[in-house]
Amino acid sequence: MSVRRFLADNADGELLSWVDQREMMSCFDLECAKAEELILQEGYLPARYQRNQQMISTAQQLQLFQSKVAVVGCGGLGGYILEELARLGVGQIVAIDPDVFEEHNLNRQLLSTIETLGVAKAVAAEMRIAAINPAVRVRPVKAAFDREHGHEMLEGVGLVIDAVDNIKTRLELAEISGQLDIPLVHGAIAGWYGQVVTVYPGEGTLQKLYANWSGGKGIEAGLGNPSFTPAVVASLQVAEVCKVLLGQGDPLRNKMLSINLLDMQFEEVPL
Repeated sequence: MSVRRFLADNADGELLSWVDQREMMSCFDLECAKAEELILQEGYLPARYQRNQQMISTAQQLQLFQSKVAVVGCGGLGGYILEELARLGVGQIVAIDPDVFEEHNLNRQLLSTIETLGVAKAVAAEMRIAAINPAVRVRPVKAAFDREHGHEMLEGVGLVIDAVDNIKTRLELAEISGQLDIPLVHGAIAGWYGQVVTVYPGEGTLQKLYANWSGGKGIEAGLGNPSFTPAVVASLQVAEVCKVLLGQGDPLRNKMLSINLLDMQFEEVPL
């Protein structure tokens, strides 16, 4: 029996259930990622994505699955970003973070649990995504992003997501992604406040945004972070990622979305 025949016999319309996907993997000796790609290439949709259908076509779902993104920072912002990327169906993720989970992460970091205290954040990301969507390939990188190793870390990546907690690393990330001709979706949080910017190569948007920075971590250290701010900003970043990968909508280019959750105000600021 061919894969095409199997899909025609087992799909419910164009949807293939997880039970049938596992049977397909067993019958044809396929790893999960390869099976998912074949399903999408044949015009069928793994049933986990059925609620995407009204906004994302099967061809676009394949496009997302064949995309590779890097998430730099797997903590407050990064944990929510990684979760949403896996559920959205982005097929390859590089998860970069040098740290392990500590107790002070428990108030806001989605991947942080009592069981993951002391576990490397990048490894916890890999474990979590395997539980959510085993078709997604994750490469955990247990190291800090820096100028020296940045090119290697971002090899083969089509988009970078900034979820770091310091401006120095953020500017190095913007520099390296620009050199590699990779779009970058930036997010930052502090207390009730946040911001999101999408940067295409050559625009230098983050350099403009932080032109007056002279050192230090920024206002996050003073304002702290509750549980809800990273969730909001991360979701907006993933929406930008989806738009950039699919070439849809109006990304936040040359402008910043400023988020004030205390007064529930959202404002676009030209850059």
